[in-house]
Amino acid sequence: MQAEPNKSLVGQEYEVEIGPVAHGGHCVARTDGGQVLFVRHALPGERVVARVTEGEEGARFLRADAVEILQASKDRIEAPCPYAGPGRCGGCDWQHVKPGAQRRLKAEVIAEQLKRLAGLTPEEAGWDGTVMPAEGDKLPAGQVPRWRTRVQYAVDPATGKAGLRRHRSHEVEPVDDCLIAAEGIHELGIERRDWTGMQSVEAIAATGSQDRQVVLTPRPGARLPLVDLDRPVSVLRVDENTGSVHRVHGRPFVRERADGRTHRVSGGGFWQVHPKAADTLVTAVMQGLLPRKGDMALDLYCGVGLFAGALADRVGDKGAVLGIESGKRAVADARHNLAGFPRVRIEHGKVDSVLPRTGITEADLIVLDPPRSGAGRSTVAHLTTLGARRIAYVACDPAALARDLAYFRDGGYRVRTLRAFDLFPMTHHVECVAILEPAGKGA
Repeated sequence: MQAEPNKSLVGQEYEVEIGPVAHGGHCVARTDGGQVLFVRHALPGERVVARVTEGEEGARFLRADAVEILQASKDRIEAPCPYAGPGRCGGCDWQHVKPGAQRRLKAEVIAEQLKRLAGLTPEEAGWDGTVMPAEGDKLPAGQVPRWRTRVQYAVDPATGKAGLRRHRSHEVEPVDDCLIAAEGIHELGIERRDWTGMQSVEAIAATGSQDRQVVLTPRPGARLPLVDLDRPVSVLRVDENTGSVHRVHGRPFVRERADGRTHRVSGGGFWQVHPKAADTLVTAVMQGLLPRKGDMALDLYCGVGLFAGALADRVGDKGAVLGIESGKRAVADARHNLAGFPRVRIEHGKVDSVLPRTGITEADLIVLDPPRSGAGRSTVAHLTTLGARRIAYVACDPAALARDLAYFRDGGYRVRTLRAFDLFPMTHHVECVAILEPAGKGA
């Protein structure tokens, strides 16, 4: 006899005290019965009415929104964005929080993940416990930096209007203006056009050039609209069957400027979304690694060659750089961007399969900027056998970073320094740069 499903608790409301911030843009609370609630739109120390959005009786935890604030935190402000709040746009987690408090919350999450997953205190990680804002982002409460140079708009199939997804939902929240979208995105006027027949519209505003691009993903059988925006723009189309990207008109790439060089990024490929991010991260990595002339360096998950180019500049003609990247378009772009460095080689494939095949047994320096899931135990174990003087780990997820730092420790490396940067204001995301060295060095 099939057991009866547990009763859904969606819509149930609880009056709760909000506890600490947790990884993922929410805070932790408990019902009177002891069930864990992950509550969005709340702040530590507040008393709120939390309405369940996901979960059932007997579940390990429930997800909820704070729908009424009974006792507010001193760090709470009125959300500047009219689309933020329970049941609305899911793009920003912390619109209701003062900017300085947002960075403190992110620091608390980093510290908690380091302790829980790597057994490290901030002092042991060489971290001062702060999250630094990007240049120009330190604004008064209520002002929002327009920082996002790549915005993926979803299209409401009923109205053809562009918007953003609601939290953990496929439903579209139509918007007239995304407040964190860069001026170059805002100027295109995406939100004011009819996109009937499209699944999504990605808008890109390059940093350091006037390049603007939209990447259209049509619904099956739909024809592309005539794209008439408020600024000149290139148009690309995603093939609905293969996922490949094709040029409709204009350039198939944008030109991004960082570290004194221009980088070609094709087909809506990956580039840091904050206009200050690329330079900020290159500076942090190079200051941590201190490359020397003649060094042999690895740039793993190298994308279009941002760190590989910075390393090549600094190791000189007698040095060498090997980059490894799994995306075909990114590899082609990296080879184009680094054509002026004869001692740079870019290999295509996954790091864990390509690196062993290269036959490389030694490296002086390593940079890795893995995807959100991290590098993983086997890749880290391989890296620790190469004898690198220093390793720079660039991470967009503090949990994955902490897990991998524990693996590095198992392989004989310790964290020398860690720096954290708020390159995603109003969201829970944060970027970290950890510099590692052999455990016996400088201890």
